Amino acid sequence: MSFEAKLKEMGYAVETRDLNAGKLMHAVRTGNLIYTSGQVSAWGDKAIKGKVGADVTIEQGYEAAQLATLNCLSAIKTLAGGSLDNVVQIVKVFGMVNVAPNFDQTPDVIHGCSDMLLELFGEAGKHARSAIGLTVPVNFAVEIEMIAEVK
Repeated sequence: MSFEAKLKEMGYAVETRDLNAGKLMHAVRTGNLIYTSGQVSAWGDKAIKGKVGADVTIEQGYEAAQLATLNCLSAIKTLAGGSLDNVVQIVKVFGMVNVAPNFDQTPDVIHGCSDMLLELFGEAGKHARSAIGLTVPVNFAVEIEMIAEVK
């Protein structure tokens, strides 16, 4: 099954989009690598904001990581010839969680991203990863950067 078909089976569809955000690009490609800028936990008409461990539960943070992942996938699709089927490998995920004081379960939140990538891409979704806690701009619960190798 193609990655595009698998994503649809998972209940999601991502489209290509304008990556120019003025002072920065949402993603850039160099050779066969695509680097996304930080993508936040907002997708369609849903946004998850707040500090995980206070305003946002771990389960809501997990979902927030999935929303940010969809934004990353949209940016990757745009620079991968318009199809996620051109993904060879997800190389790296850098997950940032907007944390309340003393919250240290950031990996549990970013598992939302990793689980989605593994379900979608299988072996090609296995990636190196960091999951840190900090203050995310505009109070989004999660921000994710990704590096993907493409054909």
